[in-house]
Amino acid sequence: MEQTELTAQRRTITGKKVKRLRQQGIIPAVLYGPGVESIPIQVEERALNRAMRRAGQRLINLRIEGDPQPHRVLAREVQRDVITGRVLHVDFLEVSLTQKLTTRVPVVLVGEPDPVHRGLAVLLQGVDEVEISCLPEDLISSIEVDVSDLKLDQVLQVKDLRVPAGVEILTEPEEMVAQLSLLRVAKAQLAEEEAVEEEVSPDEVEVIAKGKTAAEEELDEGA
Repeated sequence: MEQTELTAQRRTITGKKVKRLRQQGIIPAVLYGPGVESIPIQVEERALNRAMRRAGQRLINLRIEGDPQPHRVLAREVQRDVITGRVLHVDFLEVSLTQKLTTRVPVVLVGEPDPVHRGLAVLLQGVDEVEISCLPEDLISSIEVDVSDLKLDQVLQVKDLRVPAGVEILTEPEEMVAQLSLLRVAKAQLAEEEAVEEEVSPDEVEVIAKGKTAAEEELDEGA
């Protein structure tokens, strides 16, 4: 998979003065990691947004101007404006490519089950993310689950999820991921159908068809 690249510069402006950076379209950030001294950096806002969309939960190749080697990082903490959603600050975690890490990835349901399409049921999602463990280069952005063939009596659980080799799911395997819930109208319709089936059973229909009426028996005796 092609690496996601992002260029940054070392930052000298700190504290409340970083507001001026944001006004110029520059986002303050920090690079940190095990055995790494925290380094204040800054990145161009549009480049940052582009890199984060592309990488998702995966690694970013962070190149700090003046450093001889790029840093393999994850965007661990992303602060956003609660109203606009604009990124205000990012903490980049530098990782070791030989040590496993744990993170959470979203579970994305795709497809539409037939009962939902027919308006008989709604699709319920339980866990919307799971915790995984893997090497940094094996990281995935999400887990897609096709629920097109999900049946009314079926419950999709965490243990049913499929992930690439090298990725281990740590979330409780019995946790519910998705299931169908029958709508009230559909429940009433099924109850009516069951009531009709009980009221007129096949055995009763057969007896009525084969037996004679009282009038027919009287005619036979008179003859």
